[in-house]
Amino acid sequence: MDQRNIQQEFQDQLNDVVSRLQSKQFFQSDWDIASFAIFFIFIGMVLLLVILVLIRCCCCCCCDDDKPRRRKVGIENMALEP
Repeated sequence: MDQRNIQQEFQDQLNDVVSRLQSKQFFQSDWDIASFAIFFIFIGMVLLLVILVLIRCCCCCCCDDDKPRRRKVGIENMALEP
């Protein structure tokens, strides 16, 4: 009986999706549109960060074989010396 219940729920959801696609009304309210937009903004930011990491790893690691020595910039404060 439980299997038939799950199958009926799945069939109802599938029919709902098909009827929405046919009527071209994908969202029921403004909240659906807002949550959809926020979700895709989040996914876009994650993909952008992944692309930036890949660019940093692939392009910059090969070129930075010989790293220059860091040196102090600015004025040395002699008052801090013991």
